[in-house]
Amino acid sequence: MSTNYIKRPAYIDKIKPFIGKQIIKVLTGQRRVGKSYILLQLMDEIRAMHPDANIIYINIEYSENESLRTHTALYQYVSERLKENVPNFLLVDEVQEVQSFELCLRSLLAESKCDITCTGSNAQMLSGELATTLSGRYVQIPVYSLSYAEFLEFHHLKDTNESLVLYLRLGGMPYLIHIGLEAEVVMEYLKNVNSTILLKDVVARENIRNVSFLENLTAYLADNTGSLLSAFNISKYLKSQRQQIPTQTILNYLRALTHAYYVHKVQRAEVKGLKIFEIGEKYYFEDTGLRNALRRFDFRSDVQKVMENVVYLHLLRNGYRVFVGIKGNKEIDFMAEKNDERLYIQVAYMLVDDQTIQREFGNLMAIEDNYPKYVVTMDELAAGTAYKGIRQIHLRDFLINYK
Repeated sequence: MSTNYIKRPAYIDKIKPFIGKQIIKVLTGQRRVGKSYILLQLMDEIRAMHPDANIIYINIEYSENESLRTHTALYQYVSERLKENVPNFLLVDEVQEVQSFELCLRSLLAESKCDITCTGSNAQMLSGELATTLSGRYVQIPVYSLSYAEFLEFHHLKDTNESLVLYLRLGGMPYLIHIGLEAEVVMEYLKNVNSTILLKDVVARENIRNVSFLENLTAYLADNTGSLLSAFNISKYLKSQRQQIPTQTILNYLRALTHAYYVHKVQRAEVKGLKIFEIGEKYYFEDTGLRNALRRFDFRSDVQKVMENVVYLHLLRNGYRVFVGIKGNKEIDFMAEKNDERLYIQVAYMLVDDQTIQREFGNLMAIEDNYPKYVVTMDELAAGTAYKGIRQIHLRDFLINYK
């Protein structure tokens, strides 16, 4: 593999503490978000730490490795390449393609034969058998599409409103560095990525039968990004369009899309007591460019949706658990928790009138605790101001400076 890459140190910093430990490192995330290149960067880190290291790298999706897609074949292949008296490192890309792969990893780990890192593009790999077989012996490190700061670095851009709008419109898929930022070219590439993810990671892996409905469902999620949804209401809407799709089928398809890390489900929770509501949730895309490739980005009608999407992803990248906050009959766009910290965030394009100001600030003012509260906008003039302890900040500032 080529070693020409741009470093993404945030992920390596999360992996480093576990290098040389008896624990499997699992990088998870949507296809094409750069997991393979993080493995390349990790290999260079390993060589710097252990110049005599024996590194075994396997990309299971390469046709030359098709014969390794059983746990016994993979175990034999790795065992034959281990060396004595040097540290051995195993890196497996797209490990979920190996049938019962957890049995191979468990054996190698139990025998202390090598340090193991792997990647996967489906959330099911960390449930069921794997969770049972490797319980307590792996750490999950989620990988996301480029942050706004990474987007600027990758494309040699300055932090300006024009750059921000490019990011909102085109998203943060790393491969854009190779094709440029011409909107038509990017959208054609992203349409192909959409098709690949849906066919390989959703249809094939989840045994989806109604592909046409799956495509319509993703378009519906794009139209309703950040809106409260439920499978029942989606089914009701489809009936009005003369489509009869059972609620359970909709639930299964939504679950399949989240398993592929294509969309993220955000549940509602009470501000006081964190009671989780099982019905009614919001969905955000892993990459806004992929969302916009499904539905052409119209700034006037879509900017609010996409702003919310990038704020949500920024919180995820920084390790927060994120909910839609509920306080009585008021809704908070994001209630984010990490360790003992909590943030409340409202997102609005512009606070154009008193009604909008009262809604965004009023919802936050109704919360009685002393955790930080922010209103994120694209209003240049009001950026940095505060009202009753609630800060209004520009989206660019939030994406660059708030961790």
